[in-house]
Amino acid sequence: MKRKVLASIIVILFLATVAFQVADVDLHMLQSPGAVVENYSESDYGLGSSYVDSLKTYPDLKKGERQPFELWEYAGRGKSSFGSPELPMPFEDWLAFHKEQKPQLMKDVDEYMASRFDFNGKAIEGQFMSGGRKPVMAGPIARLPESIGSFEALAELSPEEIKSRDLFPYKPLAHPLQSIAHMVFPDSWNQEHPEHQRIDVDHDFPDEYLPEFPPPMFLTNHKELGDVTRGREVTISNYYEIFDGLLTAEQMEGLKELLKPTPTTWFNHTTHRITAEPSAGVSCFSCHVNGHTNGAFELAPDARPNLARLRVDTPPMRGNFNLMQFSSKRSIRSMDHFAEVEEYFDGDPGMQQAIGPRSQKREVTNRMGDFNSILDFPPAPKLGPLGRLLPEKASDIELLGEQIFFGKGKCVQCHNGPAFVDDYMHDLQVERFYKGRPEGPIKTFPLRGIKDSPPYLHDGRLPTLADAVEFFNLVLELELANEEKQALEAYLLCL
Repeated sequence: MKRKVLASIIVILFLATVAFQVADVDLHMLQSPGAVVENYSESDYGLGSSYVDSLKTYPDLKKGERQPFELWEYAGRGKSSFGSPELPMPFEDWLAFHKEQKPQLMKDVDEYMASRFDFNGKAIEGQFMSGGRKPVMAGPIARLPESIGSFEALAELSPEEIKSRDLFPYKPLAHPLQSIAHMVFPDSWNQEHPEHQRIDVDHDFPDEYLPEFPPPMFLTNHKELGDVTRGREVTISNYYEIFDGLLTAEQMEGLKELLKPTPTTWFNHTTHRITAEPSAGVSCFSCHVNGHTNGAFELAPDARPNLARLRVDTPPMRGNFNLMQFSSKRSIRSMDHFAEVEEYFDGDPGMQQAIGPRSQKREVTNRMGDFNSILDFPPAPKLGPLGRLLPEKASDIELLGEQIFFGKGKCVQCHNGPAFVDDYMHDLQVERFYKGRPEGPIKTFPLRGIKDSPPYLHDGRLPTLADAVEFFNLVLELELANEEKQALEAYLLCL
């Protein structure tokens, strides 16, 4: 009997093996090589073949090595989409390498930024951010080439002439050390959180041109309280004291998770880090401090090689309840989804396995999204319930600015509704004005509370609101007069 059973098992195993092999053969037969276009020729996508051919090939760099600042001049692919948790040298040598490289690197960064911007520290008289402490900086401060006398003269030229004469003052900004990249915190943050002081690079903007720190926090469900923090930075240590009795238990848990540090690609407990000592990592509120922003910048996680990634400033979380699109290029469609995939690991799941994943369950990210959804915009006392200026509160120049915003300036085409945003991605085709790699579509950012969030555009290349006005006057070829540009800036300060 046992022999019969054993024989039956052998027969079954044999038949299963044959069936698997047949299935495998069939499966292999289905994996055809795919069609190939004969005599295929590369497209220039309307840019012109000479233009595409003129772009440089990215340099082959190891982690920590310097790159050219003009990364918009480069294009191509990298060796791999996957990163490694290994440093190119022992950690002691890594520390010594950056101790030697950083002083000259930052000297060069400061000289480069000074060649592009006049950080003169001049403020707009009587204008302060919503906390009432920090002045709003005056502009424009982008430096024009010596061969062009003014922004007005520049605006009279065609995009082709501006490009051919290399006159465009608002070219992209790269990460100062893009071979490593990751979060760069402003000095004001590092003074309070020295565990985030990097050994390799510092922030490249003066503090005057960054958001106030700590910023106020406004809640949709407690508008009567104004700044619920009373001038404090919300931390994992004090959030319970500040918010107990104001939030639901679910919102409290969501806030706690937004404040809880987790290991990241370069801020962690391993030797794959850019801090002298190990750390618990960073939290959502390390960059989005008090649900706003401290001006830290990173790289967008949506491309490879690393040198092709776009520099991105930290946007505010204020008013996210009215937004339907998150992340600069990936078009994520909900706050809980964004909390789930927030790219602490630069879009590389393999790094999570080496350094430690955040391990957020869906129910937890939902609660993070729930707290995110009650962060309000700052007060705008000159705006009525439909988002238009109240004539009895606004000045003549502000009212003129509103007319331009909704008319000649074409701003309303992308910035409309209660958040002054259309929830679309737009390609401004800025490469029409300089020789460089196209950056493609990027999400529109809301303009409510915009005076609190310098610098502007996704990479911060527009340090002031006046620079933003000059940029769009050029890129959209609006032909605004000087008075109209000043009026538009005055209107933006009301939002």
